[in-house]
Amino acid sequence: MDQKICTLYSGGLKGAEATFGEAAEKHGIKEIIYTFEGHKLNRNKNSVILSKNELERGDISMELASRMLNRTYYETEKIRKVLQTIFHMVNSGHQVFVVGSIMEDDSVKGGTGWAVELAKLFNRPLHVFDQPKKQWFTWTGSGWKEDTPLIEYDTFVGSGTRYLNDAGRDAIEKLFNDSCSASKAEEK
Repeated sequence: MDQKICTLYSGGLKGAEATFGEAAEKHGIKEIIYTFEGHKLNRNKNSVILSKNELERGDISMELASRMLNRTYYETEKIRKVLQTIFHMVNSGHQVFVVGSIMEDDSVKGGTGWAVELAKLFNRPLHVFDQPKKQWFTWTGSGWKEDTPLIEYDTFVGSGTRYLNDAGRDAIEKLFNDSCSASKAEEK
């Protein structure tokens, strides 16, 4: 990972996304936040407000999202825009990091789960820090395996729960510290 050319894509919301952004800034990594008109962000540096046409490129069926995540999403304009924004994040970043809770069906709890499902669909390297288990997991294509991932690509996504706990915050900080240390060691 070359920090000078690396870019984090995020949604700028409180919790995991804001913490990913703070860690990126601390390590000199560019951050781009995708959002839409009227969306309240916790972190608003380098935000890109997606137009109606851009949002529509990330349009999905709420029925499909509900089916893939084994939960019910109702047809609301705000939820649709959030899911469309997540599409742009995952479409822009090659590697995906998420903080949340892995469910028994291998999905991830909450709206964060849509980033996970898109990463699976787009065949992106995917890593989830499961807060209850206090452990990183990597998607193998057929299930989750314990891992200690590093940021290995020039573009990556940082997303996750708004309810970030100390273990999640520490995991994000360690991810950046370890990834940046590994890249400095490679330079020597």
